[in-house]
Amino acid sequence: MQFLRLTKYIKIDESVASAKNLCDRFEDDDLDTIGKLVWDGYSRDKQSREKWEKRMQAGMDLAMQIQKEKTFPWPNSSNVVFPLVTIASLQFSARSYSNIIQGTDVVRYRVIGEDPMGQAKERADRISTHMSYQVLEEDTAWEEQHDRLLINLAIVGCNFIKTYFSPQLGHNVSELVMARDLVLDYYAKSVEACARKTHIVPLYRNEIYERCVSGVFKDVREETWFNGMPKQPDSDPKQDNRFGQMPPIPDEDTTFKTLEQHRLLDLDDDGYSEPYIVTIEEASKKVLRIVARWESEADVQRRDKEIERITASEYFTKYSFIPAPDGGIYDLGFGVFIGPLNEAVNSGINQLIDNGTMQNSSGGFLGRGAKIRGGVYTFAPWEWKRVDSTGDDLRKSIIPRPDAQPSAVMFQLLELLINYTDRLAGTVDQMVGENPGQNTPAETSRNTMEQGMQVYSMIFKRVWRSMKEEFKKLHKLNSMYLPQKQSFGTGKSYALREDYKGNADLVVPVADPNIVSRATRIAQAGGMRTAAMQVPGYNVPEVEKNFLRALGVEEVDKFYPGADKVPPLPNPKAALEQLKLQGKQMEVQAKVQMFKMQLMEERRKMNAEIAKLEAEALKLMADAQVEHAALRLEMFDKIINAFKIRSDMINERLEALKGEEGDGGGVQKLESGPGNAGLLQAPAQVPAGANGAMV
Repeated sequence: MQFLRLTKYIKIDESVASAKNLCDRFEDDDLDTIGKLVWDGYSRDKQSREKWEKRMQAGMDLAMQIQKEKTFPWPNSSNVVFPLVTIASLQFSARSYSNIIQGTDVVRYRVIGEDPMGQAKERADRISTHMSYQVLEEDTAWEEQHDRLLINLAIVGCNFIKTYFSPQLGHNVSELVMARDLVLDYYAKSVEACARKTHIVPLYRNEIYERCVSGVFKDVREETWFNGMPKQPDSDPKQDNRFGQMPPIPDEDTTFKTLEQHRLLDLDDDGYSEPYIVTIEEASKKVLRIVARWESEADVQRRDKEIERITASEYFTKYSFIPAPDGGIYDLGFGVFIGPLNEAVNSGINQLIDNGTMQNSSGGFLGRGAKIRGGVYTFAPWEWKRVDSTGDDLRKSIIPRPDAQPSAVMFQLLELLINYTDRLAGTVDQMVGENPGQNTPAETSRNTMEQGMQVYSMIFKRVWRSMKEEFKKLHKLNSMYLPQKQSFGTGKSYALREDYKGNADLVVPVADPNIVSRATRIAQAGGMRTAAMQVPGYNVPEVEKNFLRALGVEEVDKFYPGADKVPPLPNPKAALEQLKLQGKQMEVQAKVQMFKMQLMEERRKMNAEIAKLEAEALKLMADAQVEHAALRLEMFDKIINAFKIRSDMINERLEALKGEEGDGGGVQKLESGPGNAGLLQAPAQVPAGANGAMV
């Protein structure tokens, strides 16, 4: 059965997949028919999720602590909004953000199977580094978008990331799409299986103009709706209260509301609906663009020239918080699960405050005996009012209003509600950084923390799984739009398009879905490090780098390049033996120095004795008789010769010590004393005696 009747159909070929816009292939009446079909589908899907929208709006009001006007029990009564949903969403965002984005490593490409040459590892490293650079540096809004996603996700329950290649920017883009801005059939099985998805995109007049000139949109610059004022959006009192202002009156700078619908259409009249993206303007329902939702003819599977199947490109990735128990595609957040408890707590607190207001305000009944003029009386400090009644009559005629004290049961009920809300949200005392109390065993505290993190751990795994799907889409876009070789960063790093021809399922976030806190991550890395030191077989450098990354250290390779790139540390035992040897050498050197000093002192004394003997010999030669002088001189000569032999021995020892030290100098050589031919020579006139001595 054909639901779409057109006057002109198209033929599915390569030109359809590559066309910027297919509107020029249809008549205006056919475009109007398509536009009405898109609008009807959008209206049906929006109607199917009306109950979810009400729950979502109520939860968002609680998270933003919107104070609604109250008239009961009296106008302007207490209107406190207790921040249970706000605290829960902020706690989830704070824990998730730090665990998902850890430094500069966000994306990891796994290596599965044998890799004897290491080529798969090199390719995986290039992909990991390049994709991490893309999401953190190239797409500058990626981190901010995911930060906002995590906060809104905890409140609403689901959000979407739209991933596509932007020709204007020249790189991949991951755009946050709030759940309210992506209209799906509430009972669709999944985003991928949903036959119709409508993205609400506000566009300024200039943005539509630019797209018309570039050929992305059908040229509508002459149409009435484009040259008039944009239609004022339907007023939403809750949303207006949330923003704190009424919607502005439309002017020339007000955005147009466009509907970008990803849907199935049979535009070739063959009975098989092909995937397309149709964009219309909401108020006029005019079609702005029709484009194929497949990349090339390779995505079209044919059997006997008949289309059997078309692999559609999927742009949206759903981030899930807690799946809806009724099977709906829109998941639930703290705004729904904690909302009723939060409203009960609000009511209890406001009743207590109103009760206190009643007790602090005076009021009651006036009897007939009180002679007081009519009207409301107000009192200021140190003020007295004159009345016509006597004091006793006045006291009897004024009866204060009886006010009941707040019940202790009310306080217990409030404590019970807040306690169970904290359990559901995982915001118990220890989970928000409060001290569990003195004398609490460490193991008990750790077990309590682990049990308290179970809800959060379950949700974090869903976020990790969704991020993996997002990275797979980025991987596919790189395989189609990345240059053959692209340098990035400082220029030394590069990525190849050929790298992305592999299996996209191997791309995963770096974050470990089983580790939901920094303390757990450090403990695991520390335990692995200890085991690597005790058990052989570990890749010790990688274990050490993993430990540094767990500590949050950036540029790990700078601080730990590897054991093979730094000189080895000395052996502790060898260093100890070296110190002992140095101590012994110093002791020996001290003894040698002492011995040298003794020898030098002995040499000094010997020189002094030689000088003394020489002086006595000269004096003897001058004063003594010749026959006696010869005998005395011979005796002096023998003594001096003995000193000479001793002096040579001292010099030899000093030279030996000098050679051992290798100091190259220092000790002067001891001069030998004069012999017979030197110092003592007999006068020529003294004749030789019979014994051959000088006479």
